[in-house]
Amino acid sequence: QVQLVESGGGLVQAGGSLRLSCAASGSPISVIFAMGWYRQAPGKQRELVARIIIGGSTNYADSVKGRFTISRDNAKNTVYLQMNSLKPEDTAVYYCNARWVGVLSTDYWGQGTQVTVSS
Repeated sequence: QVQLVESGGGLVQAGGSLRLSCAASGSPISVIFAMGWYRQAPGKQRELVARIIIGGSTNYADSVKGRFTISRDNAKNTVYLQMNSLKPEDTAVYYCNARWVGVLSTDYWGQGTQVTVSS
């Protein structure tokens, strides 16, 4: 069982920056197949924002490439999402995800943190 707690959301003006944190417990993130950030805006489906795989490779949604950076600190068992040049369309609830791959694949989710970007 993996528990995830997000923090760092808030209200920011367009062009500003925020850094989200996802503190994990129950398992070292270094052995989790993938850690990722998803977001869900009102009336829209949840979408992948960024993901970091166990070997260190990363994936980003096209809409955030060049603006967002995902990273992890294994010593702190925490994953971060640095968000720069924020736009109003980045407004959403951001969720941390851990994908455990074993005999069965299991997704664990945090409770979400609200990010609101004003124009």
